[in-house]
Amino acid sequence: MSDALLETFSLGAPPWPTVDPFLFCVHHLDHYPAGDGRFAPAASLEGRNIGSDFSNTDGWSMYHGQIAPGFPQHPHRGFETVTFVRRGLIDHSDSLGASARYGNGDVQWMTAGAGIVHAEMFPLLNHEGSNTAEFFQIWVNLRATEKFATPHFLMLWGEDIPIVTFRDGSGRATEVTVAAGSLDGNAAPTPPPASWATKPNSDVAIWRIAMDPGATWTLPASQGTETLRILYVFEGNGLTVQDEQLGGGRGALLRGPQDVTLVAGDTEVQMLMLQGAPIGEPVVQYGPFVMNDRAGIEQAFADYRRTGFGGWPWPVDDPVHGYEGRFARRADGTVERPPSAFSVPLPPLRP
Repeated sequence: MSDALLETFSLGAPPWPTVDPFLFCVHHLDHYPAGDGRFAPAASLEGRNIGSDFSNTDGWSMYHGQIAPGFPQHPHRGFETVTFVRRGLIDHSDSLGASARYGNGDVQWMTAGAGIVHAEMFPLLNHEGSNTAEFFQIWVNLRATEKFATPHFLMLWGEDIPIVTFRDGSGRATEVTVAAGSLDGNAAPTPPPASWATKPNSDVAIWRIAMDPGATWTLPASQGTETLRILYVFEGNGLTVQDEQLGGGRGALLRGPQDVTLVAGDTEVQMLMLQGAPIGEPVVQYGPFVMNDRAGIEQAFADYRRTGFGGWPWPVDDPVHGYEGRFARRADGTVERPPSAFSVPLPPLRP
């Protein structure tokens, strides 16, 4: 292997391997059928373990959803979730009383910090055809000094996220969606203030890279000398990384401070890249809580049992937001919409 390429690995079953400052990375791709008017699949659920269905039967799963697929209310503390949606929509509801619908290129960056409960549901709005949902969820650690930051989320609307296109000498394109970090002078929207990604030396980047068949592109060296990168080849049949063959469904761990030449195989290649300098602190994780020691985990459970991280203001565990367009509604009632959103009545703040 080259100096830049440290190791390769099979992606295998989710979640995918990560390195500090990243804690978790999963790629969801569900080819849901038409909706039934309740935002649920218009299909039989027979044979599925409803409440915990990760079967991918017929190309889709219900996950923990009972009606609409998704993840009903669950808690987090001590880290951030970054949800990068390529296709489909996600309905967010949380213990602060806030709600959102986002997707089709949007990114939600949520700082769990001191503790939040949220639901992530996948409403099937299309009654006439399929409702494909595809997204990445990435967990980014918080420094010890930020573990108890005030919980909130930030919407990075797809219209504001840079997409940078490069062409090689043969005219073949490489397209990079810059969800975090910057590339060739194109900076992603600013992450939340407590995030490791906002720190001057964090070197955090989250990019989706698409390469034409046979395209060549040089992944430019990172700024940080301790920065590491992971490439996940999630679509396509292969990639050459610094003269090393990397098949489809595989990943590569790279040193950040070196240029790396990428050459696509004979099909289009789709990759996710996570990059960052390590936080370098102890990590103790138990399910949805990530702290620096066992005592922190025990305190997280005790606090959640005592406070519910603010309680759950919604009448059901799995709220969906009707036939609303994309929006974010804050706990104080203020509403944010992306540039191309259509305007229809919003759901109530606390149903």
